Amino acid sequence: MLHQNTTRPAPAAGMFKVVALVAALALGGGATAQAQMTECSHRGDLAERYCDDDRDLVADLPLDQAQWQNPDTLFFSYVPVEDPAVYEDVFAPFIDHLEEVTGKNVRYFSAQSYAAQIEALRSGRLHVAGLSTGSVPFGVNIGGFVPFTIMGTDSGEYGYRMQVITHRDSDIESLDDLAGETIAHTEQASNSGNQAPRALLAERGIVPGEDYEVTYSGGHDRSILGVANRDYVAAPVASSVLDRMADRGVVDRDDLRVIFETESFPTTGFGHAHNLHPRLALLVRKAFFTFDFDGTSVGEEFSDADRFIPITYRRNWSDIRTIQDANDVEYTRDQLEAQE
Repeated sequence: MLHQNTTRPAPAAGMFKVVALVAALALGGGATAQAQMTECSHRGDLAERYCDDDRDLVADLPLDQAQWQNPDTLFFSYVPVEDPAVYEDVFAPFIDHLEEVTGKNVRYFSAQSYAAQIEALRSGRLHVAGLSTGSVPFGVNIGGFVPFTIMGTDSGEYGYRMQVITHRDSDIESLDDLAGETIAHTEQASNSGNQAPRALLAERGIVPGEDYEVTYSGGHDRSILGVANRDYVAAPVASSVLDRMADRGVVDRDDLRVIFETESFPTTGFGHAHNLHPRLALLVRKAFFTFDFDGTSVGEEFSDADRFIPITYRRNWSDIRTIQDANDVEYTRDQLEAQE
């Protein structure tokens, strides 16, 4: 189910800053800016290599133009939640569009884990990506990721819900019935698969790790298949992944029951590396906002959305940061690697 975004920003809001910077540099303002701001005055939760002088919670474009990336080949990656080969095919029309708009060759990067995806961003090997909801803050703070869009609709609807599912024939009827059982979470860095249930179920009297034992399945698809095959008693998962698997016939929705669900969270956050050349960053954003879902494999796979809509990390990930703060999450490489 999609969430109604009633306060979404104007589509061009996140682009004015980059446009202004490009204009300033074209007029020779780059050297002046470097002279005026030689040290970082603020970085918040960002790693030491990044700066957030404008305090929008994401890494600023480096003042040193030598650090800007303008590669001949862009690498694009999507969330490693299911078989990467499936999504390489799904995103093929978008990759073609990204090539056309940017004038760059674009290759698909098949990341096997959240940590691998974020490390590729940090090291400069990945330039454009879709990160899972829970890993976006890690990408922002560790990898210099700048999310600016999610999939949604023309009316501003977006998002997914955390659902706790069980098999239709199980004895689990409510959250209270999870007590004493072993429940499949996905991965520690996952929002709906681990962070949200730890924060939100505890508010409802069921504390993961205390009232029930947690086992990690390794992914939403594995949790869903595990419950469908009765390998797991129950599991918290992302509704969007369940919907797509059911639509493809991977699982039969009638084999599963939902015993709890939340309000909507933002879905996969798409963005680019903070140090892309500003003109290239503008073209990347243009590619997302001009891509037509209609009649493509992207539109078929993500049938509850029909376009990319603009977001900001500060506003749209506020609830996610609150959940992670409640779970004492620290945005470090060690903690990210420990959560895989």
